[in-house]
This record gives sequence, structure tokens and C-alpha cells, in this order.
Amino acid sequence: MKQYQLTLQAQWRPEVLERVLRVVRHRGYRVSQLQMTSSAEHISLNFSVSSERSIEALVSQLSKLFDVQSVVVL
Repeated sequence: MKQYQLTLQAQWRPEVLERVLRVVRHRGYRVSQLQMTSSAEHISLNFSVSSERSIEALVSQLSKLFDVQSVVVL
């Protein structure tokens, strides 16, 4: 399996983390590490996922989420 590191920036809302994890799971990726920092208005997620699939499909779907501002593959 391939391992990918991602950084995601989003507006803070209680449901944002849940939406991100749902997209990751539905697209066939497995979260192996997750770190979240938050402020009053924004959250930053640094996480690792693994899968045999291409990472571009996941980045595309995460970018479409309403509150997500940016997704970067490291």
C-alpha cells in the first residue's frame, strides 16, 4: 500500500472533521495518523492515509467539501 501525507485547512465547524473522515473512508483510504489543531475560526488537519488508489481522487473530493479551504499533499 502507498502512504500519503496531507495537510488540510478548513473553517471551524463541529461537523468538518466528521465530513473529512467520511470522504476518506468512502474513497477507500485508511487513516493511519491524524493531528488536528484549531483556533476560533479555522482548523488544520495533518494526516496520513494509505491505499492502492491514486491520491488525486481523494484530494479532488476533499477540495469539494464546503468548508475546506485547501488540501496539500506533502
